[in-house]
This record gives sequence, structure tokens and C-alpha cells, in this order.
Amino acid sequence: MANAHQVKAELKYRSLGVGRALSMSAGLLLVGCATVVPRGVPQAPPPVAVAPPPVTTELPTDTGRHRIALLVPLNGTYAGAGQAIANAANMAVLDTGGQSLRVTTYDTSAGAAAAAQKALREGNQLILGPLLADDVRAIATATRAAHVPVVSFTNDTAAGGNGVWIMGFAPGQSINRVVAYAAEKGIMKLAGLAPTNVYGQRASTILLRATEAAGGQVVSMQNYDHNTASMAAAVAKLKQGSPFDGVLIADSGKDAVLVAPLIRRAGGANARILGTELWNIDRNLGQNSALVGAWYASVSDGLFNQLIVKYRARYGKAPPRVASLGYDAVLLAAKIAPDWKSGAAFPLSKLTDRGGFTGIDGVFRFTRDGTAERGLQVNQVTANGATVVSPAPQSLGN
Repeated sequence: MANAHQVKAELKYRSLGVGRALSMSAGLLLVGCATVVPRGVPQAPPPVAVAPPPVTTELPTDTGRHRIALLVPLNGTYAGAGQAIANAANMAVLDTGGQSLRVTTYDTSAGAAAAAQKALREGNQLILGPLLADDVRAIATATRAAHVPVVSFTNDTAAGGNGVWIMGFAPGQSINRVVAYAAEKGIMKLAGLAPTNVYGQRASTILLRATEAAGGQVVSMQNYDHNTASMAAAVAKLKQGSPFDGVLIADSGKDAVLVAPLIRRAGGANARILGTELWNIDRNLGQNSALVGAWYASVSDGLFNQLIVKYRARYGKAPPRVASLGYDAVLLAAKIAPDWKSGAAFPLSKLTDRGGFTGIDGVFRFTRDGTAERGLQVNQVTANGATVVSPAPQSLGN
């Protein structure tokens, strides 16, 4: 089976095999029956053999629906996330009726560039995915040359622009949101802790800018490697600096669980701990008492919780948080479909419509630099999960 798989909502097209079999059967009947022709009666010329149509792996012509390629890993390390995105995209096609879209899934695990080339050869005019930033970069040259836009699922904003749109949850927006909310509550002197990786470097820069924009001050910024000794050393350096009333842990929830108790023991007993969108995938943060009361910004989970129920009923298990991107990407395409002439190039200007889009993850719109601007809520960690202390906006304004 080729690595291009039609989503389940796709209507099966008719095979030519039945007609060919009937023609062959008729020919065999003519050969098998001996016919006596009287002398002097002209005989009909022998039938001309007709060559069968060439075998091809290309998709059949489909003038009734828009062709969209979904590029995700279906094997290897990220297969679980990739398959969940594909499943959620399939659900969105079904939920929207599937009348205007034809979504075909291409496996990027053997090479994103090859998957994209196949998708382009088969006439897709919009690409959803890939999931990984390196895969986005691998396909960008070919998709730009073909003038086919890419709505990717990565959160690496550096991979966006020039025909590539970033739909993943960018850390910058969650940091801006939670820092602004903290400033509203009088928390103006912040410290920052971030890992020594690309995410941590970018988060540190964003924290400095967000705090300045909110009228506050970052009194200390420390980085650490992902081990307990390095984390403890970074927290100890925070204690040596000026007092702070809030500290951002720009890392995953599981790492925040390790760092938060160190902060409490190192002079930050009363400091408000802040987090990023990465915390939204861990619903057990409140089991660590040091994190109870912490704030972090994220997309809303209300509709995603409903998606979980539908997804589990169809596929037998709950989806990872990233699955919502596949669902919302199809909703985006379905909204644009009425303004997309069949067989024509994708109407690129519709992606940057200031009115934006609404999906499982709330309202969002693409900016001209290729990133998705999202309406985020602020959550507070409790012993039983998280509660919303500042709801997400219902629209993004002008």
C-alpha cells in the first residue's frame, strides 16, 4: 500500500476493472464460438485489440472537492502524535460533511521531502503539516516553488514565513499572556528559570520583552541543564540576586515539578510561580504542593474535552493534546472552501483574514509573519487540576 492514505470520509471512486473484465469476457466468447461463413460473403475485419490504460499511482481526477494533503509521521518516534492528528482530521472531515474537501494523508516518517513531492504531484493545493520543524524546512523549497501554502503543526516560529504558516502553540504568546496577567495583579519583579536549549533561550528573551512591556522588571535569569544538580544550582543563584515576587519556569510540567520545591526552599516561599503553554498537557501538576497556586496561559480546554469523548468513542483511547491541531486545520480549510474555486490554487489571502477562525482551541488568526495569534486563558493550578482565572477572549479584535 502506498504511503498516501485517504481519510475515511473520502468517497471511493469506481474502478475500471469491472468494465475491462466485461470486455475481456466478450472477447473470449467470440474466440470460443466457431462461426461458419458461406463462400462469397465478405468477412468482417478482425477486432482491433485495445491497449489497457496505463497503471498509475496518481489520484483520480476530482473536480468536486478541494485536494488537501495531510503530512504527519505514521511510524517511528512521533507516530502516536501523527496518527492522532490524522484521526482528528478525519473526524473534522466527517463533522463538516466532507462534501468540499478531499484530505489525503502522507507519511513523513520515511522522509518529509519525498512525502511533499508526492503530495504536489498528486495535485494537492494545500498542505497541512508537517509536525516537526525540521520536516517543515525540508519541504519548504518545493512547496514555495509550487506556490502551495503549508499550514504546519510545529510551534517553532522560526520555521514560518514565505508561504509557511505556524499553527502550533507558540511559547511567546503564553509567556506574554501570563506576564501581563501577573502585572495586573501587582507582580512586577520577576525571575526566570529556563533550560539550556533553543526553547529556553527563546523563552528567556520573550520573558524580558514581555516584562518590560508590562512595566515590570526581570531581576534574575538563570539557565539549567535537565538534571537535579544543575536545577538546584540555578535556583541558588536566584536567591543571591534581588528579591522577586514571581518566577517563570519556562519548561515542561514534569520539570516544573522538580524545580518548584527548590524555589520554595531557596527564599521563594511566597513567590507566584508562572508557567508556559507546555504545562497544559499535564493535568496532575497540583499533586505537587509547591505548584498549587501557580499560573500558566494556554488555549481553552473546554471544546477539547468534548473532542476527547468523541475520539475515545471512535478510536478507543484519549488523544494527545496536539490532536486538536489536525481537527482545527480541517475546520480552517472548510471555512475557506466556499471562496476557493474548484481546481484553482488555494486563496492565500484568506489565511490572513483579520476575522480569523474558531476551532477546538478557540479563536486564532494568522499574522503576516506566518504565526498563529491565539486567544489564551490563564489557569491556576489546584490540587484537583486547574481552574480558569482569566478566560480566553471570544474574538481577537482588529
